[in-house]
Amino acid sequence: MVYWSNAERLWQGQSLLVEPHQAFSYAAGAGFRIPVGSGVTLMPFRHPYEAALQARSLAMTTGHPVIAGFGPGGRALQEALLGAPYRSQLGAVREYVTIVRSLLSGEPTAVTGEYFSCHGQMAPHPHADVRIGLGVLRPAMAELAGETADAAITWLTPAPYVRDTLIPALRAGAERAGRKMPKVTAIVPMAVSRTDCEPAELALAGNSGHLRLPHYIDMLRRAGVDVAGSDPTTAAEALVKIGAFLSGDAGQLAERLREYSDAGVDEIVLNLTGVYQKCGPEAALSDIKTILAEVA
Repeated sequence: MVYWSNAERLWQGQSLLVEPHQAFSYAAGAGFRIPVGSGVTLMPFRHPYEAALQARSLAMTTGHPVIAGFGPGGRALQEALLGAPYRSQLGAVREYVTIVRSLLSGEPTAVTGEYFSCHGQMAPHPHADVRIGLGVLRPAMAELAGETADAAITWLTPAPYVRDTLIPALRAGAERAGRKMPKVTAIVPMAVSRTDCEPAELALAGNSGHLRLPHYIDMLRRAGVDVAGSDPTTAAEALVKIGAFLSGDAGQLAERLREYSDAGVDEIVLNLTGVYQKCGPEAALSDIKTILAEVA
């Protein structure tokens, strides 16, 4: 659909089925050379040298700019893979991004950190642009993204929350670092209205895991709903109520997406995961076609 439509980029979050870098490279090898973005891959899965190498490899194999988005994941994941969570989430992210950016520059890298260290260099070679993104849910990470990243990538964040909470924090971090504010990419779960499935069912199908994670629960509380301790259906209904999950006909969805543009979002990702999970790939593809015809 990206190749054949007015969509700009194909996005893939962290997958535990087919690793996203491999999926993108497979698509490029099959003839679909398109811009791609990872929103986001999780830091405990790979060393920053490997992350930089994977991102640059995608830029070389696709021939298009790549947005390489990173996030620390939840504390439970960190403990499961590393033995203990990062003492400082922001400190670990700062070290990771510093190393990845240095390696992508082609210059020698010498970083000895508390969480990540790298003393080495990637052999310089021409490639399309690689931009570094950070998964951003709350103000502190937004400020760090403002200081260090090229893109802030959000998920399940209602448009007013992006406008009133995240973008001011991004701007403050950028001003403190004396640099331009990063672009904002909002990954927005949505579905075209259907008679056989309630919006909350689709919201739950695509986001049940997120609703159990403390950092998402805290973000949603800041955005206006407290889902802590709620049963899954009630939590999913709350996502629909505050506009973290969008539902409606094509015109209504276009109007809701315009709220993200008005809030200052530069790129909107149409996320039909819930439709795919609940109704299958043909339904998800149909929704994408319908929404793109209206908004692109």
